[in-house]
Amino acid sequence: MSAIYRLALLAGGAVLASACASVSAAPEPLPSALEAGWEGARVCTLQHQTQTHRVLRCTFPPGVGHERHFHPAHYGYALSGGTMRITDGTGVRTVTLETGSDYSSDGTAWHEVVNVGDTPVIYLMVEER
Repeated sequence: MSAIYRLALLAGGAVLASACASVSAAPEPLPSALEAGWEGARVCTLQHQTQTHRVLRCTFPPGVGHERHFHPAHYGYALSGGTMRITDGTGVRTVTLETGSDYSSDGTAWHEVVNVGDTPVIYLMVEER
């Protein structure tokens, strides 16, 4: 076997080993809504917590969002409405929330949001623990 052929086999093996390692490596866990932020700053604050739930207040001035994160089952209430762009596994959509509107969710595997409107958007979220 020529030295060049052996070198090519070794290089190919290294590439294959590297590819397999990257496929088998566990992905980084996503942060929760409390831990996630925007450009290094948190957008949610912990208002209350018990063994069964926690309450977050999340504030999004215009142009501010929330990096990719997950939610357990939760209830959300818009203290101040506005227009948010939401990106998740189903795609990208723009949602206009009215002040005082609410929703509930069985949980969100992941999503990202950004305030694309002209007014601050403030949510109160009650998450199950």
